[in-house]
Amino acid sequence: MLSSVGESPKSWKKINEERKALKKQRKNEKLLKMLERQQKQQEQAAENIKTKDNISQTIKENPSTISIAVPGSILENAQSAELRSYVAGQIARAACIFRVNEVIVFDDIGLATARETKINYIDNDDHKKGEGSTRTVRSSCLQLARILQYLECPQYLRKFFFPIHKDLKYSGLLNPLDAPHHLRQDNIFRYREGIVTEKAAKPDHCYVNVGLLNEVLVNKAIQSGFRVTVKLDNQQKNIKKQRGSVVSPDEPRRESGVYWGYTIRIAHSIAEIFTKSPYSDGYDLTVGTSDRGRNVHEFPRQSLSYNHMLLVFGGLQGLEGALANDDKLQIDDPELLFDHYINVLPKQGSRTIRTEEALLITLAALQEKFHPKIADIEEEIIEGALPRSEDTGGVIWKQREIKSKKKDLKRKLKEGEPQVPETTEDNSKEINKATEYLSKENNETTEHISKERNEQKVKKLKKNPVVQEVDFEIVPTNNFISEVSKNHTEDLSKFD
Repeated sequence: MLSSVGESPKSWKKINEERKALKKQRKNEKLLKMLERQQKQQEQAAENIKTKDNISQTIKENPSTISIAVPGSILENAQSAELRSYVAGQIARAACIFRVNEVIVFDDIGLATARETKINYIDNDDHKKGEGSTRTVRSSCLQLARILQYLECPQYLRKFFFPIHKDLKYSGLLNPLDAPHHLRQDNIFRYREGIVTEKAAKPDHCYVNVGLLNEVLVNKAIQSGFRVTVKLDNQQKNIKKQRGSVVSPDEPRRESGVYWGYTIRIAHSIAEIFTKSPYSDGYDLTVGTSDRGRNVHEFPRQSLSYNHMLLVFGGLQGLEGALANDDKLQIDDPELLFDHYINVLPKQGSRTIRTEEALLITLAALQEKFHPKIADIEEEIIEGALPRSEDTGGVIWKQREIKSKKKDLKRKLKEGEPQVPETTEDNSKEINKATEYLSKENNETTEHISKERNEQKVKKLKKNPVVQEVDFEIVPTNNFISEVSKNHTEDLSKFD
């Protein structure tokens, strides 16, 4: 086939010009696409700024809080170091179960009576104010506060914040809190607790270890070694370059309704419980517990309205002893310190109720009486969290696993059962002959076994004539084990 007549072949100049024109078109198209992407990014950034402004204008208020004050002297009543740790673990468990937000450890004995048990510690509040960085505190108070802090901290962060210490010697034996913020690596949630690492990052950024495979890059430059709460931008698993932002520790509970642990504060007297409150308006409802207080059943349902509530528990001497040891307060009756003075168990069977027991009884009895002004929102479900019974050690089989187990058992039973042939008129005679033969064979094997055992007994009696012979003999039976065959009659040591 010849080409069309009259068409002259293109010169190389025209071909090169066409190629250059195509290249220019492609470059222009790429530039237009880049401009469109930049415009979209700018629009998204403007929308994000607007949404942030709207969110900042409509920030949710922090939910109402519950604080408890516990004397540190309760550890001194324990008989051993293990029991001291266990008492502290009971208090931590109770605080986590009832969603307590602040635990105050106060000294109810005072400086004059136990100077030898005082030790120095770093007071962060006084260091911020410039009053001094070290203060003296009772050793039992410091041990209780340290164990409470240790149990509240997520497991993957404990090795960074808690070096080996004698107060934490038996903390590994305590029951874990299993709080919602103690997230596993497989759990998917937008908030996580972490520690700032020393890994180099770009300016105004830092890396945080939040218990995942890879560290998270956050949008603030923070000194390494600090514990922070991180909000992840992407909650999916196994992301190599994970990013997030540092938020307030109150935000997870405020935004998601999930309980996010408790804070610990040390008070040197019962007066400092009220004067050094972390809330600007202080505690709007204070409750004291004593066997001399008002019956808890006299309070109507949801009668205790509060925004920041404080529950104070006494030690061995009660709140009366703590008030007598405080030099700053000139009051004899502790009932004057509180809005309500409650007896949570009027008809108690024991003479005394221990503080760790009173904590559980009080928080359980007052659940119906509480009426928070700002309630928690509906709690979000943490994806990937294990079932509660499986967390505590139990095993929950899935339906597929149960079916597969049943199939395996049926198969094993079928393999173990002897296959019985179908009985017909032709083979009935053969089956009868086989049964007669097996019965004879079984009788012979039992007689052989009995003879060997009798011979062994005679040999033993010859060696040890003092030993008396036991009055029994082996009687051969017709119904012996049908599985024994001629090949196994030679080696019968397993029956001895």
